[in-house]
Amino acid sequence: FVISAHTEGSHNELGIIDYWDGLGRNAFGNFRDLLENVTLHPTMGHYLGMLGNQKADPENNIRPDENFAREVMQLFTIGLRELNQDGSVKLNPSGDAIETYDQEAITQYAAALTGWYYDTRESNHDENFACSNTCFPMELAKKPMVAFDHIHQKTEKRLLRGYYIPPGQSAEQDLQITLDSLFNHPNLAPFFSLHLIRQMVTSNPSPEFVGRVSAVFNNNGEGVRGDIGATVKAVLFDTEARRPDTAEVALYGKVKEPLMF
Repeated sequence: FVISAHTEGSHNELGIIDYWDGLGRNAFGNFRDLLENVTLHPTMGHYLGMLGNQKADPENNIRPDENFAREVMQLFTIGLRELNQDGSVKLNPSGDAIETYDQEAITQYAAALTGWYYDTRESNHDENFACSNTCFPMELAKKPMVAFDHIHQKTEKRLLRGYYIPPGQSAEQDLQITLDSLFNHPNLAPFFSLHLIRQMVTSNPSPEFVGRVSAVFNNNGEGVRGDIGATVKAVLFDTEARRPDTAEVALYGKVKEPLMF
C-alpha cells in the first residue's frame, strides 16, 4: 500500500505516522477493513489523487482522476493478469495472459471514487477542493476523508465481474460496492498471498505453497474471507517454509533488503 513521504503538505510527518499506525492496527485483522482504511486516509488520497476527486464536468474540462482507481487494482488488490489460486497466470486459447481490467474499467472505478476530501466540515471549507493540508488544522491530516455529495458523480457504474452501481447513489454507497468488488475478486487471494510469501519466505514459491495460503485467505476455517492474521500464519507455518533442506535448493529463499544486509 505505497505512499510517498515527499507528498506536499506542511503536516506531512503526522499524516505519514498515522498512516503507518493504521497499517499496524489492521495488520492481523481483515483485509477488507485494511483496504477501506487505506482508501480513506488523506495521505493516500493526496498521493494518488482521490482527495478532492470531482465528478465529470465536460464544460470545464474536468474528469475524475484515474490514478487511485488504477493503482488500487494494479498494486493493492488484483494485479494486471488473471491468476489461478496457485498464483499461475490464466491464459486465453491463444496462450496469452488474460488482463484483469481495461481502460473502461478504470474509468468506471474512477467515477465511483469521486466525492472525497479532508474532513473540513468544522473548519475553513475549501470550495474548490484543491487545497493541501497546509490550509487546515493539523488534526485533519489524521482524520479519514469524508464525502461531499455535490462533487460525487451519480451516474451508473459497471464494475468488474458484474458488480453494478445504480445511478443516484451517495459516495459512501458507491465506495462500499467498489471495495467489495475488489475484495471478492478471485485474484485477490493469490495476489496477496504471493506478496506475503515473497516478503517473508521465498521469492520463488511453489504453486502448491501459494495455493495452500490462498485457500486460507479465502476461508480461515471459520468461513471468514480476508483474515490477514490467519493468512500470515499459513505462510510462516507452511511445510515449504519450514523444511531445513530448502537451504540447499537453488534460487530458494529471497534476496536480503540492503538495510538488513
